[in-house]
Amino acid sequence: MSRIDGWLHVSASPRGHPEPDMRFPVGSPPINALVARVASRQTAALIRSETVHMPGRRSFLKAAGGAALLMGAAPLLAKRAGGPGSRIDNAPDIAALEAASGGRLGVHLLHPARGPVMTHREDEAFPTASTIKFALSAAVLARADAGALSLDDRIPVRAEDVRAGAPVTGRHAGKDMTVRDICRGCMVWSDNPGVDLLLPLVGGEAGFEAFLRQHGDADTVPRGIRAGASTTTPRAMTHNLRRFVLEDGALSRSSRLQLADWLIENRTGDARIRAGMPAGWRVGDKTGGMQNVSNDIAVLWPLTGGAPWLLALYLRESPLEASDRDAVLRRATELAAVHLRG
Repeated sequence: MSRIDGWLHVSASPRGHPEPDMRFPVGSPPINALVARVASRQTAALIRSETVHMPGRRSFLKAAGGAALLMGAAPLLAKRAGGPGSRIDNAPDIAALEAASGGRLGVHLLHPARGPVMTHREDEAFPTASTIKFALSAAVLARADAGALSLDDRIPVRAEDVRAGAPVTGRHAGKDMTVRDICRGCMVWSDNPGVDLLLPLVGGEAGFEAFLRQHGDADTVPRGIRAGASTTTPRAMTHNLRRFVLEDGALSRSSRLQLADWLIENRTGDARIRAGMPAGWRVGDKTGGMQNVSNDIAVLWPLTGGAPWLLALYLRESPLEASDRDAVLRRATELAAVHLRG
């Protein structure tokens, strides 16, 4: 039995009676049934052998493991041959990649001097998910720059403040945390309760929206953050990355550097933009995700020098599993990387 070009070839002839081999597509019911029977017979024979000859535990486990691997081979080969992973990995352009995702894919690749270089649905509204935590942290840093608060101020974390997605604040329930550490938890670990703790510092959702409008973002709507209802556009978020990380004006230099450090330190984006970037680049990103949604926004610094690039990827209404949605963003990055120049 062997696999060639997405088909499983099975010799159906007893020894000494040559007949044509049978060919079935991998993952078809006949193949799945045959694999199960073969594995079952191997295991049964192994048990009989163990009873009569007692070859030893190591031999039994080795052969049993082989049977288990055989049982899983057909579905795995089928997935590789024609599943969503194959269509994603081989997508030649963004339109084909969007079709493979089953949803709607927004892309905005921006060079600060040359403007947009690669775009797709860049002005459509997408759920922000946790990418909004980047802009919220920028708003908090702006308040610190204005002297309205200190990053060393301590905020109580009550048990009732903790909800799902609390890798940082959940460890501090009943204590307090600095504003700096809450921001870092939101940016690096995508802590959710941290959003509730930071919003009052910027005037709630209304004050946060006013901050965005003041700095040229007419598209991001932060209302309903807690319920996952906030929206943005890929274009808006690349420009937010530009104005809050790269340009003077909205934030002080120290605050811009702090925001960049949090982006670079991010621990939730290894399978998305970071996975699709070629060697020679430093990536600072902020991810977001919820049911049928996967997002990532990033600043891309060439290690050889030159101006950094900004990339925003937003995927909504995709029925794929989370790992396949990650692969969509990784492939989108690979397609965008073709355009990168220092």
